[in-house]
Amino acid sequence: MGEQLRKIGDPNELDAKAQKLMEDKDAESRTRILVGPIEKVFTAVLIIWAIFQVWANTFGTLGAVKMRTAHIMFLLPLAVTLYPTFKKERRRRKSLPVWDYLYIAVTVACYGYILWRYDALARTGRLNNTDVYVGVVCLLVAFEAARRTSGNLAIIALIFLSYFAVWGKYVPGTFGTSAFTLKRIIKALVWDTGGILGTGANVSATYIFVFVLFGAFLKYSGFSQFINDIALTLVGRSPGGPAKVAVLASALMGMINGSAIANVATTGTITIPLMKKTGYKKDFAAAVEAVASTGGQFTPPIMGAVGFVMAEFMAISYTKVMLAAAIPAFLYYLGLIYSVHLEAKRLGLSGLAPENIPQAGRVLRERGHLLIPLIVLMALMFRGYTPLFAAIAATVVIVPVSWLRKDTRMDLKTIIRATVEGSRSAISIGVSCVIIGVVIGSVNMTSLGLNFGNLILRVVGGGQLFLGGLMVMIMSTILGMGVPGVAAYVIVYVVAVPVLRATGATEMAANLFCLIYACLSNITPPVAMSSYVAAGIADSNMTKTSLIAMKLGIAGFVLPFFFLNNPVLLYGSTEGVALSETIRAFATSSMGVLALAAGLAGLPVQKYSNGTTALRVLCRAMLIVGGMLFVNPSLATDVLGLAIIAAQIVIDKLVLSKAKPLAAV
Repeated sequence: MGEQLRKIGDPNELDAKAQKLMEDKDAESRTRILVGPIEKVFTAVLIIWAIFQVWANTFGTLGAVKMRTAHIMFLLPLAVTLYPTFKKERRRRKSLPVWDYLYIAVTVACYGYILWRYDALARTGRLNNTDVYVGVVCLLVAFEAARRTSGNLAIIALIFLSYFAVWGKYVPGTFGTSAFTLKRIIKALVWDTGGILGTGANVSATYIFVFVLFGAFLKYSGFSQFINDIALTLVGRSPGGPAKVAVLASALMGMINGSAIANVATTGTITIPLMKKTGYKKDFAAAVEAVASTGGQFTPPIMGAVGFVMAEFMAISYTKVMLAAAIPAFLYYLGLIYSVHLEAKRLGLSGLAPENIPQAGRVLRERGHLLIPLIVLMALMFRGYTPLFAAIAATVVIVPVSWLRKDTRMDLKTIIRATVEGSRSAISIGVSCVIIGVVIGSVNMTSLGLNFGNLILRVVGGGQLFLGGLMVMIMSTILGMGVPGVAAYVIVYVVAVPVLRATGATEMAANLFCLIYACLSNITPPVAMSSYVAAGIADSNMTKTSLIAMKLGIAGFVLPFFFLNNPVLLYGSTEGVALSETIRAFATSSMGVLALAAGLAGLPVQKYSNGTTALRVLCRAMLIVGGMLFVNPSLATDVLGLAIIAAQIVIDKLVLSKAKPLAAV
């Protein structure tokens, strides 16, 4: 069993079952199998693209818009090469359909025209007819790539575009828009930097590509096995050890790859069967994997690349985002680990045998050097260097560091495989970021975000943080369903963050609030993509798995409301907050998360010989209420929470511990 656990996250292909589940629900997973000359050409272009992106982000002299355009000239043709035209298309291909070759030629020609024409247009600001026609084609090919790679997102973007271009002018009242000409629409969405060449394309061409490449190099250096071995040494021997290892491994891998669904499919094929074999019920095992993989998207230091988008939007250093997100992410996983522990105690499960646990000293000797790239990354960012420079430097460092041990040495073939996988992994996320430009441009041109915010303010009133947060939570969860993490955050940022800011939330709190709920849509019914894939692997009920996942991830659903009202838990986000105050809030919130987990997932209610069943229910309720009060970072609620928890302990020790249980209910 220990050997199986140590394989979690290895760069092996998904098993057939996991692949089918992903393809059924996730367009990103429906890829072609290229063979023969087309496969070699595709691989070569991926390598050239990676070299170009590293050059453009280090020594390149291209302007920002031209770099984004060149990025898209690689991105869209690669997307239609990798992703099939239709869901049921034959996947194994020696050549592409004729229409794909035509698409590639048209895409390169049209975006090449933008490269050639942009300087002249920037001086005059006037579009001619050719510019408009080319812009229309650029928009169409972007939609086609988005349809293939992330169908749900393409539909969302099309709805926003149709509102902007067609039916918004017929809407009466607050949400009515002006009538826009085709030239103005194309200028806003294609030629200006508020559309497909805007923030989304910029993030894709810089932060996302570079950090996805960094993650691929880490993976092929053997860092995944190091993660799993360390997880085994930390929690492998404790009750329910395999499930705890799965939590830690899935969290760390999800943080790097940025896709909760893909992480469930890769790590879940090993962790879920092992949890079931250990003694966990299949619904619970699937829920644990779904929750652990989902949290990686807002877990520092990499945050699945979403944190860099957030830093870009707020015009602050990524270090501040990372520090602010650290405590909420820790509390999320603390609650999950403790819930897993309580379930193991309830089922009477033991940990792994000592012979299946690697020695910590041996693990550090054999693979501890693989931490050096992460140390380099963190050190450079804390010293004020840009995340891009830090990530590229850390990626370069990975190769010589891997040579320090024979078992981790990356040869030329491994380096090429890492480069190809990194470039390939950036395709679907990149297309999502490009098409998100349509949403951003449409919202900005129609003032939809401002109007929507004003409507909510009229409903809830100014300063009503809780009511505003409740509406934004629902909105963020819905908009994030079935959408990649980065794209989900960008959508809710445009629509929801202004609402929270208007109700009095700080900028950091508003952004993290929307990010966390957009990510948690992966485990929120009815869509719950991560829960769906995990349930399929475990052969469990999807709805039951999603409900258990929500219970296990309770800290993620509760915490945002507390830091929205008092951002003391977001370290460094608010001036004038003393470090001692943050430490106190962190300590009491940790106790609150543990109490919540105990109340929701603790030992079962029992019938007692002296009739104390009602007291047992009361104790569970007291744990939940006391936990909620503890999570709120204020001294008054901490004192009240402490009193309730203390009363619960007294009842438990003086009454329940002396009662003889008759039967579990």
